[in-house]
Amino acid sequence: MNSQFVRIESITIENFKNVRKGVLDFENRRKKYRTSIVGLYGQNGSGKTALIDAIQLLKYSLCGKSAPNKYADYINVEKDFATLKFQFKMQKAEETYDIWYQFSIKKVLDYSDMEGDALVESETRYKIQIFDEVLSFTYLSDKEKIRKSALIDTRTAGVFVPKSKYNELLKNIDEDVMELLLTKRLAQEQSRSFIFSREMMNRFRKSCEIEIYLNILNGLSTFGNRELFIIDTQHEGLINMNALPLAFKYKEKNSEAVGNLLLPLNKPASIPEKAIELVKNIIDNMNIVLQQLVPGLTIGVVDLGPEVSKEGKIGRLIQLMSLKNEKAIPFQYESEGIKKIVSILQLLTVVYNNPSITVAIDELDSGIFEYLLGELLNIISEKGKGQLIFTSHNLRPLETIDKGFIAFTTTNPDNRYIRMTNVKVNNNLRDFYYRDIVLGEQSEPVYSPTNNYEIALAFREAGEAFGS
Repeated sequence: MNSQFVRIESITIENFKNVRKGVLDFENRRKKYRTSIVGLYGQNGSGKTALIDAIQLLKYSLCGKSAPNKYADYINVEKDFATLKFQFKMQKAEETYDIWYQFSIKKVLDYSDMEGDALVESETRYKIQIFDEVLSFTYLSDKEKIRKSALIDTRTAGVFVPKSKYNELLKNIDEDVMELLLTKRLAQEQSRSFIFSREMMNRFRKSCEIEIYLNILNGLSTFGNRELFIIDTQHEGLINMNALPLAFKYKEKNSEAVGNLLLPLNKPASIPEKAIELVKNIIDNMNIVLQQLVPGLTIGVVDLGPEVSKEGKIGRLIQLMSLKNEKAIPFQYESEGIKKIVSILQLLTVVYNNPSITVAIDELDSGIFEYLLGELLNIISEKGKGQLIFTSHNLRPLETIDKGFIAFTTTNPDNRYIRMTNVKVNNNLRDFYYRDIVLGEQSEPVYSPTNNYEIALAFREAGEAFGS
């Protein structure tokens, strides 16, 4: 086991998309497992994707990167700002940290593309500002215990409070406060986190001499940059457009590679020359599992030779091939389901083996045979080590994995996420869920009923409007 790992313990979402309030605890309270799995189920438009989007926004923050402008439209239309709160557990050797990180986002005008002082109404653009960041923690080791306290609280007109932590974190920094305030303002204008911005992280590392504080900051930064992966619906769209988005974390001896590759499937893909061996190693690694999931199928990489780009850089042209029954065909002719499996298989392998990895996947079931989906999740839940968060419409996993791994959305925007109660050991959770849809036995309704007669009437009226 790695000497350090970070895991998400809970998420609280407020006024984000169609979630006015939602709290989701990731702990399986029924039974202890090494792995952490949360499968979120519910009807369309009930807040499943909002959970994945919140985790994606967390990644942007922890990486100190600018969040895309699209998040300006994710704030609930009835509110001025949204707030996301995350609780983490970090284990480092014999030290245990409970860490809380929260921030708010608000919608502001984006003046970056304005010409002069003119702003054409039809071209009005918005972006988000990340503000009111708070980072708190508790610490426990065999030598010391620290109760919950704020490490950095930016909810102040100054740089941040508490003053005592400010002095300890920036002890040797000889800078004007105005320069730090400018850094804070610049991060907000660029839709970045102030705490985890490159500028502040460099200052903390240069100045702070307290190891506990640096462990927290570096631990979350490493988690965001190298250990947290999000597969959203855009991933699925790229596959539909005949491209293979390949997210990976690959470690060999003393080297490690983390990143994303987008390989076109309808033509040879051009990749940097230094990446050719990495791609081959990743594919070879995936093939070990792939041929067990789809008997007899492996993926091959054909090296078509060097290529010089317009910028004068040397790359390599490669073609992905599907190898089955001793016959090779271009991988583009495989089914969408096979492409989906291959695109996420390396990350699932890492989740199975590495406790420090968190992978969040929206619509995991899309394109994957339901029986195989259930078996995959059962294997990972029983033997895995990392953290897997997913949304799904396919109910097969409700029959194959522990009931404590499953959560549901509700129809109440003020209490979006719940765990089923009164579920007996011998209950089939799939049948239990169906029964609750009909009878509504939980504290919150999980489904807004539809009327078959009204739906049929609506179809008929719509047809009449088109002269059918």
